[in-house]
Amino acid sequence: MREAGARVAFLRVECLVRVVIVSYKFTMPPAEKPRALRSRRNGGGIVSSLLLLVLLGAAFSASVRAAEPEDARALLLKGDYDQCIQLTVAAIKDDENAEDWRLLLAQAFMARGRYTNAYSVISTNLERYPWSARLRLLGYDVFRRNGQTEQAKQLLNEIANIARYRSWSLQDAPSLVALGRTAILLNSDPRKVLEQFFDRAKKRDAKYRDAYVASGQLALDKGDFQLAAKAFSEGLRKFPEDAELHYGLAASFAPSDRKEMLDSLENALEYNTNHVPSLLLLADHLIDAEGYDAAGKMLDRAVEVNPLHPEAWAYRAVIAHLRNDAAAEKKARDTALKVWSSNPEVDSLIGRKLSLKYRFAEGAAAQRRALRFDPKFLPAKIQLSQDLLRLGREDEGWALAADVHDLDGYDVNAFNLVTLHETMAKFVTLTNRDFIVRMATNEAAIYGDKVLSLLQRAKDTLCKKYGFDLPEPTVVEIFPNPKDFGVRTFGIPGNPGYLGVCFGSVITANSPASQAGHPANWEAVLWHEFCHVVTLQFTKNKMPRWLSEGISVFEEKQENPSWGQEMNPRYREMILGKDFTPLGELSGAFLAPKTDLHLQFAYYESSLAVEFLVGRFGLDALKKILRDLGEGTEINTAITNRTAPLAELEKDFKAFVTARAEKLAPDLDFEKPKNEALAKLTEEIPAEQQKNFHLLTRQAKKLMREKNWTEAKAPLQKLLKAYPGYFGADNAYEQLAQAHRSLGETNEERVVLSKLAALDADAVETYLRLIELGSAAGDWADVAQNAARFLAVNPLLPQPYASLARASEELGRTNAAIDAGRTLLRLDPPDPVGAHFQLARLLKGQNEPEAKRQLLQALEDAPRFREGHQLLLELKAKEPPAKTNAAPMFPARPKPKVDYE
Repeated sequence: MREAGARVAFLRVECLVRVVIVSYKFTMPPAEKPRALRSRRNGGGIVSSLLLLVLLGAAFSASVRAAEPEDARALLLKGDYDQCIQLTVAAIKDDENAEDWRLLLAQAFMARGRYTNAYSVISTNLERYPWSARLRLLGYDVFRRNGQTEQAKQLLNEIANIARYRSWSLQDAPSLVALGRTAILLNSDPRKVLEQFFDRAKKRDAKYRDAYVASGQLALDKGDFQLAAKAFSEGLRKFPEDAELHYGLAASFAPSDRKEMLDSLENALEYNTNHVPSLLLLADHLIDAEGYDAAGKMLDRAVEVNPLHPEAWAYRAVIAHLRNDAAAEKKARDTALKVWSSNPEVDSLIGRKLSLKYRFAEGAAAQRRALRFDPKFLPAKIQLSQDLLRLGREDEGWALAADVHDLDGYDVNAFNLVTLHETMAKFVTLTNRDFIVRMATNEAAIYGDKVLSLLQRAKDTLCKKYGFDLPEPTVVEIFPNPKDFGVRTFGIPGNPGYLGVCFGSVITANSPASQAGHPANWEAVLWHEFCHVVTLQFTKNKMPRWLSEGISVFEEKQENPSWGQEMNPRYREMILGKDFTPLGELSGAFLAPKTDLHLQFAYYESSLAVEFLVGRFGLDALKKILRDLGEGTEINTAITNRTAPLAELEKDFKAFVTARAEKLAPDLDFEKPKNEALAKLTEEIPAEQQKNFHLLTRQAKKLMREKNWTEAKAPLQKLLKAYPGYFGADNAYEQLAQAHRSLGETNEERVVLSKLAALDADAVETYLRLIELGSAAGDWADVAQNAARFLAVNPLLPQPYASLARASEELGRTNAAIDAGRTLLRLDPPDPVGAHFQLARLLKGQNEPEAKRQLLQALEDAPRFREGHQLLLELKAKEPPAKTNAAPMFPARPKPKVDYE
């Protein structure tokens, strides 16, 4: 046997041994591992030993033939890069002429950061394989990594020539994928590439994995994450242990579902512990969560595999920048550019991550550096477009988006932005000294002035409170279409659940028109987002997310007790259970929450952290922390310098939150009863459980379903007495009000609903019922109050305006009644005749000439409307006599001249 063949045989045996050991490790039930391992030491494990010997024998038998490229490819996919190099080098020395050996060797060198070795492999084999599209495509990446960009472009041209003159020889699946990838690099139509190359490759060879990887990567590059997930999932059905496919699926979920992303990354690293892209995506996620130390460990692992990986060093530059370590940032960036000094991907990645930290100015500067390296690098150009739009520099931002769209009509982000720009061109702009508000034209006419008024009040309140003057007007954009909001905010439609987002000097928000199923108080939303404007600009966008969100929720409650969030049974359970998040880890709670409830809990707990800091150390301490953050101080250092040691804070904060949870309705028992207790529940609760919140709620619901209204009042009143602050799902207020209503106890119903309205800022059904009850009782002040509450949630419905106009008129607030009447008419009211007539009456009292026009519009629709005719006579009677300077219709004849002579 030749020496090279012996080395190959040895490597094959070693691989098989590893497979046996790994299989033995992962297939054995955990409880059996210690006993099984002990039995092997005592002479047991005979079956496993025999199996190993059989496999070894098979390996030696197989070694009589030369190794095959698939053996090396398996090592490459598992991350055994060094063994792959050994195997391929041995095969090449053993006079193996197959092109695949050279490709695999170059790929393994690239994975280990041995870029010059990979360059040597490609450059010395181009003449050997003059018609190889695959070798040249790999060479394109290899040459670029070595800074040889012109040579790399030449390789693409060579592939194009090969495809032009020898297409007949490039019909196998590997060649089709190589041609498709080349076509994308040469700006061909992605849809045609997908159909004519990648899909055809799958048909030619359904087991060729690279076809699935290429399809998914194409979708990722174009920002079509849904299509990417579909492509990678298709591949995983055929190759379930392929780390690269798992990584691709993770990247597809990254913008929308961090939990799914993390699950896919776990799978990728299970099958290839050295998969650098997966390690980098984990580091990316940890940076978002402000887990910089943990991210650094992921980068250490990546650099151990590839010491020169430019993205790994770019991420290190990002962490250094966020830690205000300029020297470390420069060193990391220089290392990232060490081999390819004009690599635009390095600064583009740095800028993208800084922008995700709301450092849009710094992110934009990094994208401009990337574009100086390569003016045609579209990822940097579209990211710069978004950064500028978020900085309020809209003319340049929109122009860049249009430029990218012209260059690449299939870039999803660019297409979305260009389409959005066309939509926003139809918006109306409202301005004053401090704000620029853009809204749909019809909505601006209805409540635009109220938006400006609320924002001005927020600015006057919060800027004074935090001692910070805004240097420029704040831009606020309100979108009636949630997809448009998603594109303006995140670059893609979707991301449901967000009501508004602040970038520093720009706020984007969903209009009340988009919240039909889940109404939310738009006044609270804008107050919350404007608070971000103050704190983000105060800190130069250098504050962690938990603190930013915590202050905004805290300030909601300060302005209006019904805004913000309150402790409730679910939060109590989470705090006293396993869902409490330490102070130093709160930002991470926003990234990959288990459920929507966990995300809301992250907001709530962050507000408690701010309440704790302000309550214990005062608002001045919080303002000093914000000032320190703006000067570049790391958050934990800033908090420690202005309050107390972090360990002490963590302990005291936990005690503060726990006490808040334990003090919730202390006369009630919140322990969830066992299923048996609920199953046996009748109208009577056992004496020992008569304080149980869940049983009382369940009993009341049961009685309500059975229409036992009188009996249902007892548990509901007990709940309200013990826990008057609860207004969540199945709250006692709504049920007790329904019981009173069913029993004809209108006054009692009104009292109960009034208490609920004071607690819940989003209770539109409650407000409507109170308007109805108040109108019947002639309590116009209450009607006006609840109409205003309703309009703070949804100002786009006619009913509350009609009630507000009537109530204001009864209260002598004529101007308010006129404003409500005019707005009502813009909303296509169910009774337009009555609306015009009422407004005409109000305007008559103000001696407004418009009164007659409003009355005539009413009479046009109802010409026999007697009260309208009467009002018209009254208006006619009040009109002053007509004055005229016209010449008489029949002028007098001139007298004839008489000659008396």
